[in-house]
Amino acid sequence: FTGSPSNVEPFHYQGTPSEPGTAHDPQRDATTLPLLRAAIAAGVPVLGICRGFQEMNVAFGGSLHQKVHELPGYMDHREADDPRIEVQYAPAHPVAIQPGGVFEAMGLAGEIQVNSIHSQGVDRLAPGLRVEAVAPDGLIEALSVEHSKAFAFGVQWHPEWQVLSNPAYLRIFQAFGDACRQRAAQRR
Repeated sequence: FTGSPSNVEPFHYQGTPSEPGTAHDPQRDATTLPLLRAAIAAGVPVLGICRGFQEMNVAFGGSLHQKVHELPGYMDHREADDPRIEVQYAPAHPVAIQPGGVFEAMGLAGEIQVNSIHSQGVDRLAPGLRVEAVAPDGLIEALSVEHSKAFAFGVQWHPEWQVLSNPAYLRIFQAFGDACRQRAAQRR
């Protein structure tokens, strides 16, 4: 479940209406929110990236901050105001990997550098989800679905950016690929 310039509509998590001009995609919400729950229940491997990560939290009953940068105590998680994509997607801050989770099982270090290209973020974590990594300001940056039948993991950042030159990002996609191959083998 990919990123997008649109945001999950706040009524899906009992949030206040967005400011005028906020990009939404009601057709995507109508598709992805029930599809996430169904895919995970069926044991289909799931990887949520940016909006997909936020959708995972909302699909299971969590809520979102609409503008993290306006909240006291939080960093500005939006991309750098620079037209060059390599600047916008450059590492922006570390995340602390939480012990005992999916990241640790992937063999990742206790802290990795990630890019930061979002204004929304997890407010209330949904029941049944586990925090996998947090930003220095405490914002949840990665999560997993506890007791899922297969890989069900999401990250707030964009690990697809220069994935082949970033070992931590590459490991996420390798783990997802391994889970997909395992699912395919089980279905044969």
